[in-house]
Amino acid sequence: MADQPIINILGELVALGPLDRKLVPTSQRWMNQFDMLRTLGNLPQPMTLEAETDWFEAAARSTTETTFTIYERSSWRPIGTLDLRAIDYRNRSAEFGITIGEADCRGKGYGTEATRLALDYAFIALGLHSVMLAVFAYNPGALRAYEKAGFREIGRRRESKWMGGRLWDIIYMDCLATEFTSPVLAKVFAPDEPR
Repeated sequence: MADQPIINILGELVALGPLDRKLVPTSQRWMNQFDMLRTLGNLPQPMTLEAETDWFEAAARSTTETTFTIYERSSWRPIGTLDLRAIDYRNRSAEFGITIGEADCRGKGYGTEATRLALDYAFIALGLHSVMLAVFAYNPGALRAYEKAGFREIGRRRESKWMGGRLWDIIYMDCLATEFTSPVLAKVFAPDEPR
């Protein structure tokens, strides 16, 4: 088993930790998997190490985005990233995105749990109230994972994403703090008991 990385939030299957510069080549490998990029909406083009390093630098310094590395607990290997972006503290809202870069880790519940941990962080640690995301209708696995994590469909932009020779809907989903039960952080961010 590899040494355990720095962890912020520990789930049962996965854990979330800070970005790590030494993982930039791993992230570059993920971002060169065209089968994964099609679900992110990115253009299918080669990702250079320089471009991925630029992304890392921007994400690491952002004041309106929080990005975590997702680790598989059984091995402590990095398997993806997730982020809360467009964080608006005044209106208590943000947008969510996730990438499971390791293909053998998809369809195992890792994305669902990582999403729940991100919502826990958004609602409990940051005090946000509303988190939104967009998912393409041709990605039913992600849609199921988001629903299991607590998101609900709030609308669609019809026939607005080209994939596989046809146009697909973009589905918008959100989750509110009042609809969410904390799996981990409510115990961490609680007042100390009198001694």
